[in-house]
Amino acid sequence: MSGIVGLCSIRSRSSSSTIIRSTSGPTETRISGPCTSISCGDPTATPEARRTPKMRKNMRSMTCFVIFLLIFVMNYGLCLARPDPYHSASDVELQTVAPKFMTRGHLYKAIIGDSIELPCKVKDLGSYVLLWRRGTSVLTAANLMVTRDARFKLIEGYNLQIANVKIQDAGDYICQIGDNESRDQVHTLEILVPPTIRVVPQNRQITARKGSTVTMECKASGNPVPAIYWHKKDSFAGSSHLSESTTMVLERVDRHHAGIYQCTADNGVREAVHADIEVTVLSPPDITVEKTWVHASEGFDIDLMCTVHGDVNSEMLWYQNSFLLDPTDRRSMYSKGDKYTLNIRNFQQSDFGNYSCVADNALGRTKKYIEVSGRPGPANFLSPAYSNYLDRYNLTYTIESIPPLDEIKLLYRKLMMNETYQHPGSWEDTILVPTLTRSDPTHFIMSHVIKGLSPNSVYEVMIQARNMHGWNEISDIHQFYTRNYELALNELEFVMSSISNNNGAAGRTATLSSWLVGILAITAVLLAR
Repeated sequence: MSGIVGLCSIRSRSSSSTIIRSTSGPTETRISGPCTSISCGDPTATPEARRTPKMRKNMRSMTCFVIFLLIFVMNYGLCLARPDPYHSASDVELQTVAPKFMTRGHLYKAIIGDSIELPCKVKDLGSYVLLWRRGTSVLTAANLMVTRDARFKLIEGYNLQIANVKIQDAGDYICQIGDNESRDQVHTLEILVPPTIRVVPQNRQITARKGSTVTMECKASGNPVPAIYWHKKDSFAGSSHLSESTTMVLERVDRHHAGIYQCTADNGVREAVHADIEVTVLSPPDITVEKTWVHASEGFDIDLMCTVHGDVNSEMLWYQNSFLLDPTDRRSMYSKGDKYTLNIRNFQQSDFGNYSCVADNALGRTKKYIEVSGRPGPANFLSPAYSNYLDRYNLTYTIESIPPLDEIKLLYRKLMMNETYQHPGSWEDTILVPTLTRSDPTHFIMSHVIKGLSPNSVYEVMIQARNMHGWNEISDIHQFYTRNYELALNELEFVMSSISNNNGAAGRTATLSSWLVGILAITAVLLAR
């Protein structure tokens, strides 16, 4: 090494150049390398010294090249022999057991705002490094948090916790072992979002004219996509289900469409949400009456009632036989809400007639009629539809009449199987003397047995009554059924069976009673024939 130093100047591991000067000539060589720099030459040589024969010059150049090559090889060996500060001896030892995931990839669901933990457990990790990444972004490396998002945290080893999850957190999260053999473990995170509603119109109020079309829209968002339900709130019938579409269309609206419609959105994430839309229908007044016919008599008090429907204020007037009525000492008008009442006290003969209630508003005029009469009211049947007998039927009914009834007309017929609307069966009529039995001060209750009927048959009956003011309107048809033989015989067999099953001292008394019942039943059947 001293011979080399005599020829050149050497600086090992220096950022500056190393100059090697040859003692035998003016040649100077400057060489830089990763571990040393070498320069060969004579900077002090004169121009005359440089002008030497060609052979001498080539020999000197060859000498410098050999010196450079020797020094380069020596320094390269020193570089290989020097310890690496970034690796320990244990790192270069081969790991004989491959790492293995103890958990599996899974689909996780979390509600927005909640926290979620994604597991990653590895067996025999050794010197390998675990990474959490999402796409190309590295979240963690070993125990180092790479992401700047403070919501991400490593807990219980290498499980990844995400606090206060957001919609943009949805996607795949990859736990990766830093080797070339193990497969990555992928967890998929889905963010569940509770439903929200936006309705059209935004002010949640719709006003429409009668006969027009009303459109309501309910836009819901969330994850999963919410289901939508429409209901109409009704204080009498409760909520009625109408539709499951985002759009609710009401065609040819009238007063029955007015009210509050509720849109409900539900996707199973927390509570369902609701939005109400109020629909107002502008129309001429719509009038309903409790009774189109009212029974009255002198000296009594009566009330006539009309109900006016509509969302536009209406003026209500009362008429008798086309004459406008004003309040008097016996007559008064009052209202409560949408109900209007005409009260007549100490009813007189002149008060009979046709009354009408007339309602006016900006959109039109409506009229309804009520007849006030002293004639009897229509019969109201109380008897059950099925007779207890083979050949008769006990008909019970009531008739409204303050004056006594003078006459009752009963009409009945057997309904034939081949009967048609054009050729109905003939009616049999009977004139009855009414009883004076009252169920209350304004109603009579009467009964009549219709005899001579056919067993197992269908009959129809109608009633008409007369008092001092005349005949009433004939009643609606009441249909009834006579008994059949088979049913009567079945009941007789049941009685006889009960007789045969009785025994013992206590049974003898019951047997005697059963025999008597059986005899009476047989007699009834024979008489019916």
